[in-house]
Amino acid sequence: MKLEIVLEEEDDGTYSVHCPALKGCHSQGRTREEAINNIHEAVGLYLEVANEKARKLIDQPKTTVVDIAV
Repeated sequence: MKLEIVLEEEDDGTYSVHCPALKGCHSQGRTREEAINNIHEAVGLYLEVANEKARKLIDQPKTTVVDIAV
């Protein structure tokens, strides 16, 4: 899976970064590399939590959960 991120240099030389496809998924870092590493981790955690929430919502007798790789 590929997602676009937005990396912005702040006035103090640090970087803020967010993933527009994942509402509320933001991070930051002292360097570009650190910010990118941090958003990579944040995206992974975001998707893990979203998947757990989705599985809890699916509680119907005729519902089947199937994993796919993207």
